[in-house]
Amino acid sequence: MKTLTAPSLSRATLDRIPPELRPAVDPRRLRPRVVHFGLGAFHRAHQAVYTENAAARSDEPWGIVAVAPNSTRVVEAMRAQDCLYSVTERHPAATATRAVGSIIDALGLRPDAERVDDLLIDPDVTVLTLTITENGHYRHPGTGELDTGAPEIAADLAAKRTADMTTVVGRLAAGLAARMRVNGAPISVVSCDNMAANGAALGTVVRGFVEASSWPDREAVLDWLATSVAFPATIVDRIVPATTDADLEAAWTALGVRDEVAVVGEPYRQWVLEDSFAGPRPPWEFDGALFVPDVVPYQLTKLRLLNGSHSALAYLGAAAGCATIADVMATGWGERLVRALGAELAPTLPAGGPDPAAYTDDLVERFRNPGMRHLLRQIGSDGSRKIPERWFGALRSLRAASAGTSTLELALAAWANATRPAADGEQLFGTTDPAAAELAACWHETSDHEDTIRRLLSVLGAADLAGDGALVSGTAARLPALRAGEITEF
Repeated sequence: MKTLTAPSLSRATLDRIPPELRPAVDPRRLRPRVVHFGLGAFHRAHQAVYTENAAARSDEPWGIVAVAPNSTRVVEAMRAQDCLYSVTERHPAATATRAVGSIIDALGLRPDAERVDDLLIDPDVTVLTLTITENGHYRHPGTGELDTGAPEIAADLAAKRTADMTTVVGRLAAGLAARMRVNGAPISVVSCDNMAANGAALGTVVRGFVEASSWPDREAVLDWLATSVAFPATIVDRIVPATTDADLEAAWTALGVRDEVAVVGEPYRQWVLEDSFAGPRPPWEFDGALFVPDVVPYQLTKLRLLNGSHSALAYLGAAAGCATIADVMATGWGERLVRALGAELAPTLPAGGPDPAAYTDDLVERFRNPGMRHLLRQIGSDGSRKIPERWFGALRSLRAASAGTSTLELALAAWANATRPAADGEQLFGTTDPAAAELAACWHETSDHEDTIRRLLSVLGAADLAGDGALVSGTAARLPALRAGEITEF
């Protein structure tokens, strides 16, 4: 990193930035109209960019107040820069950097609880968006309902003040209930997490929290949720790797000022939304977002082809000693894996979405981008929450149709191999997982590979797949080669 001092990116230093790299809209004219939970890199590289361009092209003051559920570090860093930051697009042969100004305030869920309360009841705030990951929903793995036995959810249910709540689910439910009591203004709650039927999933856990609460008016709150709150489903897509020191230095060089919260992403981005909103929303279609009556065809295509391929590349690449997606695509088998998996999964996709073959072609080009350093250990983390969404539905469909599943079996074996504990007790390739201890125990309790696969699948709530003898044996047969770092043909 550079050692010379330089001014930080802020409203006061915007005139130091080349005009073409400044925000598309003057952040000083924006107002709090959207509240976002989850102040991570993906939101800043995706929804915040769409919102800024929508505000600029419509001349409407759609500003975002972003709430960080846990870390206050990013809140402090954003505030230090007046919530300005930059996004760098990594093209195969070049980069393009631009400052973004659609986020006008950054808050911590607990430290700024009173301000969050005020925003959630403000009738001018008509949209809530969320990027809280699968883990943040506290869904029971078998039913998809709210896991009221989770200690964090139980604590929020017992909390006397919203300032004591630690989960976004609890905080959102309490905020919506307060909105009903104060003014009842309609609002749309937009999940931007990579989950099948993400809108319905979020609505289910929010309603579950209300049902489990001791609020005397909980039935009235549930009735209001049914009539005045929309939970549209969405698909979000942009590869956003972790920002490195080199990325920060590159942003500094491009802007001429320091940016400690810079983010990077691939040139490609997509946002598909169910056209079902309860009130005013940003005109995201001005920046290319697609509003459709049914997102399922798009959602399954993205989950199974892109996310499913990402997970397969992560676990197989880790076994082969690779570090990034681009590294895997530079091997002799990376592209063949993506195409084989795409062909295997195509029959499980409904009509009305993108063409699977063309979508797979695009994936190959996106994954090859040498400018992207998307780490396999990042993609492979939280596998117990990700792969049921990405692989299991397709596996069930294909097995029921007596269709071949050899590529999925290889991917499943690679995931299983990655759950083995290393000498330090952590997962073998540096991934993390909330179920890591349970998964590791599956290896300690037996030396029979088929039994291990059955146990691993059972931990993930897939008893039916664990009972599929042919699937289990086909998956287990792949393990010896993977343990030796060899990728067998598919």
